Amino acid sequence: VGTRLSDFTTASHTQFQNPEVEFISINVASRDAFKFGALPLVGDARATLDALREGAVAATARTAAEYGDRVESLKAEWDAAVDGIRAVETPETLTQANVIGIVNEASGPRDVVVCAAGGMPGDLLKLWRPLDPKGYHMEYGFSCMGYEIAGGLGVKMADPSREVFVMVGDGSYLMLHTEIVTSLEEGLKIIIVVVDNSGYQCIRNLQMSTGSPSYGNELRFRDPKTGILDGPYIPIDFAANAASLGAVAIRAESEAEVRQALERAKQETKTTVIHVPVQKHTNVPGFDSWWDVPVA
Repeated sequence: VGTRLSDFTTASHTQFQNPEVEFISINVASRDAFKFGALPLVGDARATLDALREGAVAATARTAAEYGDRVESLKAEWDAAVDGIRAVETPETLTQANVIGIVNEASGPRDVVVCAAGGMPGDLLKLWRPLDPKGYHMEYGFSCMGYEIAGGLGVKMADPSREVFVMVGDGSYLMLHTEIVTSLEEGLKIIIVVVDNSGYQCIRNLQMSTGSPSYGNELRFRDPKTGILDGPYIPIDFAANAASLGAVAIRAESEAEVRQALERAKQETKTTVIHVPVQKHTNVPGFDSWWDVPVA
């Protein structure tokens, strides 16, 4: 419904291998509706879905009971997997997955999570449990680094009654954090959780998965002996940076500190930034999905 079925979203068509799969494509643009040899339904998405629903009701269409049972079984299996991944095993040194779970638990039913780039959107897709149709806002079509805080401000402008949680990696934060100032000017409070794994770790993983050694994707000093960026990690105080812009700033490392920081942030009346250092190389399982990344 409404997708352009581009190379990025379809992994250059490699996500669709089963020869029995057929597509019905709803799109206002006929050129997109015909892609993948689909049965094209050219029209407005809502109007077309309404017409399909009316047709299904008139035809007394029903899902087969065994299919419904299978979906229910798979959902229970998935819920158990998510619970296991989000569970905190080392309260003093959290993983990114732990932080996602803790923020999710701290959020309310109508609150909105915003993210855009890095490994976090994929992890949020797997681990975040939204309760409201507008509670999950991802800009992931082009993985636009830096969108997060500006996008979160836009979400808050659209509905000031909702608490907005911006989840952003340290790499994206460094690219564009200055809309914090705009949020303060306009009196539009957002809660920004900076998940700090000392660099662009998802790109490091992609780099190494193609057979290359790790190079240039972690925030390290250049080692004068080797001449490359494999020295100590650069200590960046994101809380101090946020405080210098006028935001409420909190550094939280342990599970207890993060939970306390989130409760405090919800009580604050202006933009609050929570800096959470996490384990650097601990990843959420891929679950047999992948990024189709060609090697130059």
